[in-house]
Amino acid sequence: MGFEQDGSQARVAAADQAAMRLNSGQPTGPLFPGTGDFASTPAEKKAAANTIETELEPNTKKAGDHADEASNNTVKAFDGWSTAAGLKKALETWDRQVIGLMGRLASEKTALRGTSNLFLRNDITTGEGFNLVKPSSESKLNGL
Repeated sequence: MGFEQDGSQARVAAADQAAMRLNSGQPTGPLFPGTGDFASTPAEKKAAANTIETELEPNTKKAGDHADEASNNTVKAFDGWSTAAGLKKALETWDRQVIGLMGRLASEKTALRGTSNLFLRNDITTGEGFNLVKPSSESKLNGL
């Protein structure tokens, strides 16, 4: 089999794969749940935001504080040693990471709550747009 035949077969195989994807009706992949519907309902978004607020944020803060307490005690125990300086630097990095994670959790919680509101406002605005077009009882077509 020659080079041109190999290339031709590869193009045909690629075209077949593309056609199958295009004809499938639904996109697939991690960004597409495959149902054609939203991946979650407003109630599910609210539940996820509440879980972040009532479980993840407090537990993350508690774990960060626990690590701070234990690490500070260890730094004191190694006072005067190079180990204390290394542990202190690691603790500072840990603190920055905990602060970043807490910020990310707060951002995700706000986004989850805001998304439901955004969709609701969009639906209301779209509905109001349809209400602007009111049928007139005095149509110029009456009486023709």
